[in-house]
Amino acid sequence: MVSITLSVPEEVRIMMRRFPEVNWSALVRKSIMNKINEINMKEEAFKQLKKEESFNDWAVKLIRKGRRDESRS
Repeated sequence: MVSITLSVPEEVRIMMRRFPEVNWSALVRKSIMNKINEINMKEEAFKQLKKEESFNDWAVKLIRKGRRDESRS
């Protein structure tokens, strides 16, 4: 496992010391993973939207063409 250094204001460090039972490292690690998962889900949703965008464009064009053809009849 890789180590990182995290800087927090002194007042935060003082408050953290009030709760020595909290595994701050694990808490930060979990928070980072949660954020990564959130971003990954958003990226995946965006990719799906992009895939659907071309289909939607095609469907709209098809509907518009059908309406034009109907109005000519």
